Amino acid sequence: MKSVTLFMLVVLALGADLSAQENPNSLIGEWKLDMTPNDPTDENFAMMKIDEVDGNEFSGTFYREGVRIRNGQLNTGTERLYGALISGDNSGSYNSTFYFKDGMLYGTTHAVDRGFLAVWTAVKVN
Repeated sequence: MKSVTLFMLVVLALGADLSAQENPNSLIGEWKLDMTPNDPTDENFAMMKIDEVDGNEFSGTFYREGVRIRNGQLNTGTERLYGALISGDNSGSYNSTFYFKDGMLYGTTHAVDRGFLAVWTAVKVN
């Protein structure tokens, strides 16, 4: 009985992070990306749609419709769920990473050929 009580206390203490780690499928759906989270007046938004999670891999679209996610990878080896992906358009490749915390994604996108690093946040819209 003591081990069950201890387990329940750990589950309650870890909250949303534990449930996300145990269920990467919670990422499936459409996410609204705020590409300038430091400027609340800017309405520069993009999207990410995660269609499928299969083990440590995921697929979908990133930034805008038609830009397929390549090499979508998840890591659940720590207290948080982390993800990484490659996308791209006519201007080059984009390497993006994110982590899930309290129902939001916190990420970065490195535009290799354009020479910039964007910091973004995302909320799930469906």
